[in-house]
Amino acid sequence: MKKNLLIVDGYNMIGAWPELVVLKNQDRMEEAREDLLTRLSNMAKYEGLEIIVVFDAQFVPGVTKSYQKYQLEVIFTEEGETADSYIERIAGEMNTLLTQVTVATSDLAEQWVIFSQGALRTSARELYKSVKKTEKDIRQHQKELHFEQYRRNSPWNEQQLSSLGEKLKELSQKKKN
Repeated sequence: MKKNLLIVDGYNMIGAWPELVVLKNQDRMEEAREDLLTRLSNMAKYEGLEIIVVFDAQFVPGVTKSYQKYQLEVIFTEEGETADSYIERIAGEMNTLLTQVTVATSDLAEQWVIFSQGALRTSARELYKSVKKTEKDIRQHQKELHFEQYRRNSPWNEQQLSSLGEKLKELSQKKKN
């Protein structure tokens, strides 16, 4: 089975996701980046994905680095290199028989290059919807775990709970009549 790798054009997402656009427009770019990384990290952990997030150095002059954060690989390109050119290069290198690369960008020119290298693409909007769905799934999972824990700590066993449920139905029917 192929390993799935998602490469994200960070500033493209910040310019497209509603919550992040608000932060960007308030000159709170650091918070927008942090929020993006947190949300992508949650998705990566829950879905079992490897994610690389690439940012242009133009918004953070003098910063050229690559580091791990929240189990994501975060890359700020060199000042002379755009995120698009970096993504196109590594997508081609990393898309192999063992790894399926998907690039998250809404940049049409970049999408054509990605397709020509055999990689897949997802738009900023599609990734946003996927992240929102994953966040919903995580919340639902948390509720289920909480309820499971509640049941686990209950003094009633499954048979007793079933009997109580039947008794409740019976009493409800009598009350209606």
